[in-house]
Amino acid sequence: MKEEMKKGLTRRDFGKTTALSATAMAGFSLLKNAHAAAGPMKIGVIGCGGRGTGAVQNAIQANDQIELVAVCDVFEDRAKGAVDQFKKNENLAKNIKVEPENIFWDLDGYKKLLQLDMDYVILATPPGFRPEHFEAVVAAKKNCFCEKPIAVDPNGTRRFMAAAKKSEEMKLHIVTGTQRRHQLPYVETIKKIHDGVLGDIVGGRAYWDGTLPHARDRKAGMSDLEYQLYNWYNFCWICGDNIVEQHVHNLDIMNWVFQSHPVAVIASGGRAWKPKIEKYGNIWDHFSCDFIYPNDVHVMSFSRHWNNSYNEVSELIFGTKKGPNGFVSNCCDMASGGRNPYVQEHADLQASIAGEGPYLNEAMQVAESVFTAIIGRMAAYSGKKLSWDEALNMDLDIVPKGMSWDKAMPPAPIPVPGA
Repeated sequence: MKEEMKKGLTRRDFGKTTALSATAMAGFSLLKNAHAAAGPMKIGVIGCGGRGTGAVQNAIQANDQIELVAVCDVFEDRAKGAVDQFKKNENLAKNIKVEPENIFWDLDGYKKLLQLDMDYVILATPPGFRPEHFEAVVAAKKNCFCEKPIAVDPNGTRRFMAAAKKSEEMKLHIVTGTQRRHQLPYVETIKKIHDGVLGDIVGGRAYWDGTLPHARDRKAGMSDLEYQLYNWYNFCWICGDNIVEQHVHNLDIMNWVFQSHPVAVIASGGRAWKPKIEKYGNIWDHFSCDFIYPNDVHVMSFSRHWNNSYNEVSELIFGTKKGPNGFVSNCCDMASGGRNPYVQEHADLQASIAGEGPYLNEAMQVAESVFTAIIGRMAAYSGKKLSWDEALNMDLDIVPKGMSWDKAMPPAPIPVPGA
């Protein structure tokens, strides 16, 4: 099992996944009528922040026969507030079937939600909780839309990978939040790249250079845990740092193109823009990585959160053969059209569950892409060159244990390379 988890997807598996996504997009138009005859498809959501509530809307946009039957959040007001907001939305109200007894909250509320009957559950809590929550979803034999990232450290990644293997054995339907995998221009372009339109791929680069995401001041009376959950993006144990939380999208494209994960990485970074005040937590604001893929192919990666700076979110690969746009591709330039990918990924999951599209289980695929980002962060924090196997097998768990609302939980210090 351990060796299988380290290897993850094979090149053949990557190719199959690409083809399945394309087929699912082509065939989903049949789902609404087919599933309408079978009755509504029921969903629940764990995590009622912006991504969780957005995913519920996307699920309903994909299939107007969806019924939301349960919600859960660590905060009571957010769980109840999400249901109220859904019911006030004229485009969603008829799809909201949440009874008061099926609104759950607190740190263990997700366990109660998973006891209910539903076709799939949306996991949209911050990533530090993902291994525990996904493990519980699989144990409950539930299909899942599982947001990325799936972990923040090697121990959590291995835990998620073990649950991913079980989900495959159980034939559970899993789609993850790497929506470019369901975006037609990416799907069609990368298929052409795999078919050889650019010859051999000899290098790449990936950017997520954007502005600062939310950074929230502590409200009066907030405990350490309450504040860190409220301001989750700024603490490494729960978000994984910006390279993991956002740049994973671009790194996922690189893994998809190369049909592999990196074998090693050298990285640097730091905290140049953010002042050392509480609301900015303990994460860095920039990373620079040299990811080394099989056959000594290198991908240069840049991710940062700086206000009032140049911003670009993109991918680029370099080939040995001239294609439609020269010897390069931005991985989505050889096709156009398609549905909103945030909606399409739910459409593809629903088609898989309903038997109207190809079977999809993306759990191991997203685990490898997320760990690509994690190993980049680990190399930058440590100042060391790290191999994939070395990093994946490290005993490193940064998620606090024994969490409670009234327990003191001071954040770890801002990382210093070599320390």
